[in-house]
Amino acid sequence: MVNVAIFDYGAGNIFSLKNSLEKIGATVDVITNFDSPNIYSGLFLPGVGNFDPAMNSVRDLSKTLFQDYVGNMPVLGICLGMEMFFEKSEEGKEQGLNVIDGKVIVLPSSMTVPHMGWNNLEIKKPGKILEGVEDGSWAYFVHSYRIKPDSNDVITAVSDYGIKVPAVVEYKNFFGTQFHPEKSSTVGKIMLGNFLKECKR
Repeated sequence: MVNVAIFDYGAGNIFSLKNSLEKIGATVDVITNFDSPNIYSGLFLPGVGNFDPAMNSVRDLSKTLFQDYVGNMPVLGICLGMEMFFEKSEEGKEQGLNVIDGKVIVLPSSMTVPHMGWNNLEIKKPGKILEGVEDGSWAYFVHSYRIKPDSNDVITAVSDYGIKVPAVVEYKNFFGTQFHPEKSSTVGKIMLGNFLKECKR
């Protein structure tokens, strides 16, 4: 059993993620600040909400700084949660968490935005949360923005929309997916399970 937390921005339903984690054996708490003692082995930044309100929730509702709370604990950012890892986003004016160098940009105007649907993953290099995921596996995306890291070294998988969109990133104890693993059937279950394995180490 592993005890993890989901940070709630107050922006939408996060219980599909909670239910998915509980089904694979995690004990899950939903938290709204970082001021209580950190009793968790992992943290989720979920993929619901908008960039500026989410960043304000992380910064303004806690006396404890995000980085101080997290330390070396594994963090999985989903969609918006992954975008928050970066320095800034075209969706808003607030500064991001600055744990990965780069920015978040809007999807091309040639695409229907938001982009919604199943896309396959092109695995670029091995990753801890990609263990057991086959190249070409399908995942469920719902997003209007994409990340643009300063270095491609953090990207472990992409998806092809006519342009290559980063789909999975790993950097130190930070893991991110542009898609929603809790809505991505067996592939998502594998990735959530892999993240929980990291939390147990």
